[in-house]
Amino acid sequence: MTRTFCTQADVPAPTMVSACRCALHGRRLFTGALLGAGLSAAVPPASAAIPECRRSGFTKAVSAEQVEQGAQQQYRQMLQQAKGQNALAPADQPQLQRLRYIAERIIPFTPECNERARQWQWEVNLIGSRQINAFCMPGGKIAFYFGILSELQLDDDEVAMIMGHEAAHALLEHAREQMGKNFLANNGLRMGAALLGLGSLGDLAAQVSANLLSLKFSRDDETEADRLGLLMAARAGYDPRKGVTLWQKMMGAGGGAPPQMLSTHPAGPTRIKDIQSHLPRVLPQFDAARKPERRFAPPARQPAPRAAPR
Repeated sequence: MTRTFCTQADVPAPTMVSACRCALHGRRLFTGALLGAGLSAAVPPASAAIPECRRSGFTKAVSAEQVEQGAQQQYRQMLQQAKGQNALAPADQPQLQRLRYIAERIIPFTPECNERARQWQWEVNLIGSRQINAFCMPGGKIAFYFGILSELQLDDDEVAMIMGHEAAHALLEHAREQMGKNFLANNGLRMGAALLGLGSLGDLAAQVSANLLSLKFSRDDETEADRLGLLMAARAGYDPRKGVTLWQKMMGAGGGAPPQMLSTHPAGPTRIKDIQSHLPRVLPQFDAARKPERRFAPPARQPAPRAAPR
């Protein structure tokens, strides 16, 4: 049976997709000075040789295995839903091959930032929707929507900036961090006992899905993902200067309304300025990197669907 990749169907993503993508940006949850001080003393922030890889101590409040298992289940549901609507790209679809080639160049650098990435079963899929969106769930589960490639006419360097940015969210465990903050804030009365070994976080598994459903990344998370994503893309041989053109395109998309990736706060001049300030650090990495042997063209822009006759 012939499979057809539907590019015009606007596939409703499951709630987890709405939760995990960087589309849902938001301010950090304020947990209180005493709560934050207690966690900081008990669980110091993670450090790494690469400054961009530094992670928050709040991740220690939530099991990485549980978060990754929950994300994998939601990812499977999303793929099944897309497949049922004939909107999951087959392996020979050119744009999916493009995405997987770029990912294969970036993924080898990920364990340097997070050792868990070495055991992740990385996946990259393409969904036939005109949404301007992409995400990477915990555990390395990546999805791009066709619209972000066709509507923005992204070149390979710009795609790599998105791929790096989304992978960075997973490597920095931003989902786990925000879930940890939510969990500790919602269970503040238990925190002292838990830190002293007198209590149990055994009910965490039951709360993982609920926390993921309400997850939002903060402005700081987005900046961290920009910087680490820029570095990884540069090391993979993609021009980090295209981070600027990417966000210029993103800002200009949607006819005045920000695309879904930027629905909470669009990437503005401040974000671009931060990327530009980070270029002196990453350009030498790009200059020294082995450059891609293959280059791909963006897909043809899809015409706007006609309104149904009344």
